[in-house]
Amino acid sequence: MSRNRVRLATGAVVSALLLGAPPASALAEVPAPGTVQVRHDRQAGPVGHHVGAPRLIPLEGAVNFRDVGGYRTYGGGAVRHGLVYRADGLGRLTDPDLLTLKGLRLGKVIDYRVPVEVQYDGRDRLPPGLAVTERPVNDSGLYGQMMAAIATADPVRQEAALGGGKGAALMRSVYRTLISDPANTAQFAATFRDIARGSSRSAVLFHCTSGKDRSGWTSYVLLRALGVPERTARADYLASNTIRAAADAKVREGLRQAGLMQHPELLIPLQEVRDDYLDTALAEVTARYGSLHSYLKRGLGLDLRTLAKLQTQLVGRPGPASHVTP
Repeated sequence: MSRNRVRLATGAVVSALLLGAPPASALAEVPAPGTVQVRHDRQAGPVGHHVGAPRLIPLEGAVNFRDVGGYRTYGGGAVRHGLVYRADGLGRLTDPDLLTLKGLRLGKVIDYRVPVEVQYDGRDRLPPGLAVTERPVNDSGLYGQMMAAIATADPVRQEAALGGGKGAALMRSVYRTLISDPANTAQFAATFRDIARGSSRSAVLFHCTSGKDRSGWTSYVLLRALGVPERTARADYLASNTIRAAADAKVREGLRQAGLMQHPELLIPLQEVRDDYLDTALAEVTARYGSLHSYLKRGLGLDLRTLAKLQTQLVGRPGPASHVTP
């Protein structure tokens, strides 16, 4: 195999593993997360039953595909199901997955991945007639740094790049950039406007590579904007650790067996979401805007009318038999 093909093959593996996405060959073997209750209900409109856990949409080619709805708000309502979804990469969806997506009545699919992620992980695979909106959010060069470290297959150089807390420090840098980079802010703002313009017959889906950082931040801010308590929005953000645990462990073992990493546990800070990462983003919000509410208004540029439309569109009164997360 030529040196260029080796580089590309290594890059493909690294890109799939870097932000937590399992390789295609592993997806079929990843068990359903045992500690996360799954409910698949495609009904939009009034709030339905909530199982007290993130509402996963079971797919063969994606691990972290969820309905954002179901959480109780301070005002006594709950976020409607079937209107907003978050996900990891969609390049490995199977034909049965496409049928599932067709049933979700998606009207907009937003891809936060940067071009190099798309290059190695593949473009979104979507039902016929549904196009993707490419809305790349800068990863602060994380992809390039990690690919360079892993591709060396040198444990000393990998330790120097990722050990001693450096992996977590890189992630904190990524989260600061979600707020500090004006281009990133513009991309998130466009997504919120798309959601506000939606209807009960057309859902919005946003995704990145692993569905945990860029998608996790969007979901957290959206839930807070809708009046969902902080602890609930945070729990939804942290749930990616449980949902992705089996797939991420398989990724690390695959790197070990391939001889690319003797100590693949160095990747754990990159594969996980952590309170510390979210707090880093929130600290950047406070430093720049003073509060999350001000970030919504001055940072994302969402006026009172748009915020009101989000509430009207996404928050409903729970039915008499509904159960939502406190």
